[in-house]
Amino acid sequence: MTRISPLARHPLAIIGVVVTTASAVVFITLVIAMLAGMLTNPYAGLVVFIAIPALFVMGLLLIPAGMWLERRKERRDPSATADWPVVDFRRAEVRRTALLITVLTAVNIVIVLLAGYGGLHAMESPGFCGQACHTPMRPQFQAWHGAAHSGVACVQCHIGEGAAAFVHAKLSGVRQLVMVAGNSYPRPIPPGAKMPPGAQADTCKSCHQPGRAIADRVRVIREYADDEANTETTTVLQMHMSVTKSSARAIHWHADPSVRVEYVATDAARQTIPYVRVTDAKGQVKEFVATDAKDPAIRTADRRTMDCIDCHNTVGHPIAQTPEQAIDRGIAAAMVSHELPFARRESIRLVKAEYPSEEAATRAIDEGLRGFYATRAGVDQQAVARTVGAVQEVYRRNVFPTMKVTWGSYPTNTGHVTSNGCFRCHDDSHESKDGSKISGDCEYCHKQIDTQP
Repeated sequence: MTRISPLARHPLAIIGVVVTTASAVVFITLVIAMLAGMLTNPYAGLVVFIAIPALFVMGLLLIPAGMWLERRKERRDPSATADWPVVDFRRAEVRRTALLITVLTAVNIVIVLLAGYGGLHAMESPGFCGQACHTPMRPQFQAWHGAAHSGVACVQCHIGEGAAAFVHAKLSGVRQLVMVAGNSYPRPIPPGAKMPPGAQADTCKSCHQPGRAIADRVRVIREYADDEANTETTTVLQMHMSVTKSSARAIHWHADPSVRVEYVATDAARQTIPYVRVTDAKGQVKEFVATDAKDPAIRTADRRTMDCIDCHNTVGHPIAQTPEQAIDRGIAAAMVSHELPFARRESIRLVKAEYPSEEAATRAIDEGLRGFYATRAGVDQQAVARTVGAVQEVYRRNVFPTMKVTWGSYPTNTGHVTSNGCFRCHDDSHESKDGSKISGDCEYCHKQIDTQP
């Protein structure tokens, strides 16, 4: 009677047993280490849940492959040919072997399932998206840390609900992985949110309620001069958020579920909009066409229904539009010292300069600020040190030389100061057949309460 054990003596099967056993032990050990908080590196998930389980599965496949080769070897030698083994459960040895095989198979299944679940979880973590595999997304990952949605994982916005959205996202991920492996991805990554097809509004609505009435909000904008005192100018705006009896228009009117706004954009970034179609709550339709619009461009372009992302296009990972804006925010937050003479001017000068790398920029900012204040008597050195760190962080959050991302690389459509934003439509040049226009009146959205130097 031929026993199974001699078949497993083939070198390939022995290698499979060693690889499987070793990878199983390493996998279990590393999982325990991760649960204990000992592994925090973003690459840990790739190693623990993808690389090691891949070795484990490869070892499992090598065992039957080696046994098959050993069987083929025996068949080539007639003297070694034997019948299939007889499994007799009346024998204690056979029962022990069957029990061992059953237990090991169950353990293997648990390991593979745990690895599969852990692999999916690891690949959907923000650390993986921004650090491990998606190196080109580092600018977005850095900006996400300081954004209002930093507590929301990437996949909650960028992968829709259901199997179709999951498959779409993973297929897209494979294409991006090929681009990363071949170093063929664009620099910078083109602006525009990668969202599930047709699911952008639904994604936002899972947390937000566009139809809910919101009271007006007061926004305080602080700007500073380049003089020695870093003179502050404060502008106070009352933002009209929802339609009220006193205001027929407001910012969130565009997202009102009872209103449908459709438009045509003639560029990929959706900055040029020659045509707008509005269906109000009563079902009345009105079309607005820009005075310089060309009919063929409108007819051939795709028509898009306006949703949250059309205005809040950088809400997930905002990058400052200008160095002036970024430094002003740093001063307002007391990170860049307001007391240091010419702090704004010198900070802007240093972050606006071009550097070959982040390391070179960090070094130049440190040397530039410390060198400037070393020549001035009575300067608070602690304030200098704090300002150096803050300005370096401003640079690291907004400029990425290797990805060619800099100030204004990703225009924001919220507002109209640094890009067209609202004025893409609200420019008094989009006119309907009855002569009405999409108003450019500032007080449609806000009212200036005060400005103080």
